[in-house]
Amino acid sequence: MSLPPILQRLRIPVIAAPLFIVSNPKLVIAQCTSGVVGSFPSLNARPDTKLDEWMHEVTEALAAWDRDHPERPAAPFAVNQIVHRSNDRFQHDMEVCAKWKVPIVITSLGARVELNEAVHSWGGITLHDVIDDRFARKAIEKGADGIIAVAAGAGGHAGRWSPFALVQEIRQWFEGPLILSGSIASGGAVLAAQAAGADLAYIGSPFIATDEANASDPYKQSIVDSRAADIVYSDLFTGVHGNYLRSSIVNAGLDPDNLAAGNLDTMKFGSEGGAKAKAWRDIWGSGQGIGVIDRVQPAADYIDLLAAQYEAAKARICAN
Repeated sequence: MSLPPILQRLRIPVIAAPLFIVSNPKLVIAQCTSGVVGSFPSLNARPDTKLDEWMHEVTEALAAWDRDHPERPAAPFAVNQIVHRSNDRFQHDMEVCAKWKVPIVITSLGARVELNEAVHSWGGITLHDVIDDRFARKAIEKGADGIIAVAAGAGGHAGRWSPFALVQEIRQWFEGPLILSGSIASGGAVLAAQAAGADLAYIGSPFIATDEANASDPYKQSIVDSRAADIVYSDLFTGVHGNYLRSSIVNAGLDPDNLAAGNLDTMKFGSEGGAKAKAWRDIWGSGQGIGVIDRVQPAADYIDLLAAQYEAAKARICAN
């Protein structure tokens, strides 16, 4: 299994997941200059005119880093596009991505042939996130370059299947780039994702507890204080099942052990954000892997720790 060149120059095989509201240029720059793919959802740039400013900030900062550090150039960055038809910013945001020739576009909630063709026209690649094998096949049929397998335990809109089940089903027919998401928060887990058949790991929730993240101090501290048992899986907040921090549900005046079913009609994207914005702002998303996060720290320090753990895990395997 070979990766496209753009994914071969990483310090460790990690893509930092785009976190709604939380990811911003400062976090992406810190991730990329530390050697992993940094990403943000285009919808985080509000109003939509701000997206062009964010692109300028990220590309200029990474170019400056490369000039000053030719021995260790920055990793590429990615932008997440919501492909669902209710995203009224889709066309605008794609035009901005084209202007800046975004190297990696991560697509969610639908797959479009025209998007993949557009990204390929400027030399970029597309990675589509899925929760099962059926959606993975559709994404590749429509021209995506790679698959992000969102398994059980991932933050936000997570799937239900074990990472082993999901990866092995996709690997039966797909030899291209495969990225695994779901409770990955340590260097050992990154290596385990590769051992299971993935090329790279997709890490999101630990980056909430970083200095650069656009998250409130209570949200960051809740990531530090919580463990897997503190994650609640529910479709109440957006109509799609996702993983959320128990503490935020309690703070919202709800009983996390007795939540009603959600309604897909309440999910709304685009300029206003609707119920989705309220969910991620007040009901905090998180994956199950946060039990190993013990402090709020700079993103670079966390990536340094990941890299050290990854090398130590490889050494242990070789020693055995």
